[in-house]
Amino acid sequence: MPLFDTLNAALIAALGPLGPLIAVGALGLLLVAITLPVMLKKPVDPLDKLRAAAAQGRGKGQQTLRREGKVDKLEKFATFLEPQDAAQMSTARLKMMRAGYRGKNAVRAFHAAQFALGIGFLVIGVVYTMVQSAGGAVDTQMMVLSTIGPGAAGYYLPQYWVQRRIQTRQEEIVSGFPDALDMMLVCVEAGQSLDQSILRVAREIRAGYPALAEEFDMVAQEVKAGKERVVVLKDMSERVGLPDVSSFVTTLVQSATFGTSIAEALRVYAAEMRDKRVMRAEEKANTLPTKLTLGTMMFTVPPLMIILIGPSVHGIATTLGGGIN
Repeated sequence: MPLFDTLNAALIAALGPLGPLIAVGALGLLLVAITLPVMLKKPVDPLDKLRAAAAQGRGKGQQTLRREGKVDKLEKFATFLEPQDAAQMSTARLKMMRAGYRGKNAVRAFHAAQFALGIGFLVIGVVYTMVQSAGGAVDTQMMVLSTIGPGAAGYYLPQYWVQRRIQTRQEEIVSGFPDALDMMLVCVEAGQSLDQSILRVAREIRAGYPALAEEFDMVAQEVKAGKERVVVLKDMSERVGLPDVSSFVTTLVQSATFGTSIAEALRVYAAEMRDKRVMRAEEKANTLPTKLTLGTMMFTVPPLMIILIGPSVHGIATTLGGGIN
């Protein structure tokens, strides 16, 4: 057909002999990028569909129930993305929860992002290598690096992002934990229960430390739902993964077990957390001169040497040049 012949000639003129292949690859990548979010869309809970059908009692609800086949297909696709081993799945879910992603499909979305970015960057690397090969000879090592390197970078990019999120959240929790304990101690000594104190602290520190406020709010809501406080606190310690929070949970559990005063335990532990914060600040201050040594040597010593020795070197060079002449 003339249209396709014209389009083929235009692609070859613009991109070289591999122009049609590059265009097809770009179109396929675009289709994958458009289709993947739709396939990874969070499925509707079947219980919500049943409630809607029971409330309406009309044909619209029955048609909604018949559409559950789409959910089944999505679940089959989810099993392909999620780890099959229960231990690996539990570890991956805990890692995503520590990063702040608490949705049911967080692990699925993480692996889907790894798959999509890995394939996408690999396709980009292949296209770039083809373009470079069409322009001239390319070394084999450079060809392998330009092809596999982007794919590996795309695959490990979500993992790096999650690790950074975990580190940022843990630093935020460590920074706000002493203040939260002081506020909790004030609430307990004012006559509030521990559950009310945790809920109040979560509401007050949300502006400054949203990650810690989210953890405390989850503890309060789970206790309100009827779950045992000891189990809830241990779950919080496992979710956060910090020694300070683990020690705090152990203190509260022991206080509840042996019947000691929670206010006294909070007072002692809050003072210890304040001391640890001061020690961390002093540690950072003590490591600062070591970190500044390299910059001082690079940006201070060379100009100083030029200022001090430069005139002497210039004079010696001038004297030697005059003697030779």
